[in-house]
This record gives sequence, C-alpha cells and structure tokens, in this order.
Amino acid sequence: MRSVFVVALLAVGLAGCATAPSNTRNACAIFEQKDGLFNNWRRAAEKTEREYGVPVPILMATMYTESGFEQRARPPRKKLLGFIPWKRPSTAYGYSQALDGTWEGYQRSTGRYTARRTNFADAIRFIGWYHQQSHIKNGIDYNDPYNMYLAYHSGHKGYERGAWRARPEATRGAKRFTEITYNYARQLQQCP
Repeated sequence: MRSVFVVALLAVGLAGCATAPSNTRNACAIFEQKDGLFNNWRRAAEKTEREYGVPVPILMATMYTESGFEQRARPPRKKLLGFIPWKRPSTAYGYSQALDGTWEGYQRSTGRYTARRTNFADAIRFIGWYHQQSHIKNGIDYNDPYNMYLAYHSGHKGYERGAWRARPEATRGAKRFTEITYNYARQLQQCP
C-alpha cells in the first residue's frame, strides 16, 4: 500500500513538471507555480545567472519567446500539398528551442552530456551559456536584451554578418523580447 502511495505521489509531482505555467506573462507567478518538491525553476534560473552572468529576466524572456515554457516545443510541420504533414523547418526542440548541432556543441563545451532540452534546469543553463557566448564572441552586453535576442535568433555568425537586418520579423521579435525582459525585471523586483 505504501509503495502505491509513493508511486502516485511521484506521478502527480512529475506531471506538474511537464505542464507549462498558467500565467507565462508574470515571472513571479511562473516561479510560484514551478517551485515544488521535484523542481524549482527560480533556483535554476538564479544559479544560471550566477554561473554565466546573464540576468534572470533575459533568461526567462528567452524561454518565453522561444517555447512559451512548453517542455517539448517544436516548430510546426510544413504541409505537403497543403494538407499532408511533412518535415519540420528545423531541429529546434524543447524549452530553449536549441538546434541539434548547437545543443551538441553545448554538451561538448560544458561536458554536460546528459543534459536534456526537455529539462528546465538544463535548458535554462543552455540559454545562459549561449548568451555568454554572444557576449564573448559578439561583444553584446549582458544587459542588452535587444541584441541578445538577435544573436540567439540569427546565430553568432548570422548576428556578426547582420543577417537580421534583412529580416523584419527578427527586429520585431527583438523589440517584443526587450519589452518582455523589462516586464519580467519589474515583476521580479516585487516577488516575495
């Protein structure tokens, strides 16, 4: 009987890990909802900030923008003949929407070979690492959400070439990302 109770408790706890927060526009609400026995998103975000120097609001805004905090997010499939599900446009996957090759480069660089894109703590650590690379390779200040987004969206070489200049959706996304970052920053100053 006791083992059934433990299994049921684990199932309920793990089910909470897999669901996206209900109020993704409020950083305090996200952390409150995801501060539990089996996960603590706030602790993971703050640990990443200490490790990589990237502020929590930028980390969280990246995840919001990329996946909406959906654990298994993927780009929608293209349609063949307008209705047959076909290939996906990229290998982006998980909370961070990291591409296969970029994720593998992260694993090799950090030695975190067991890291998973569907694990919040692993994904936010990846985001911190990637933004730190943007700082190192592209000279982007850690507190510059607009350019951090453009480097995340275009890749480091694409950012360096200015590929985003010809893509209005990138600059619109960067403006939206900046607003989300500043909104999260204001909210986090008032969290308990």
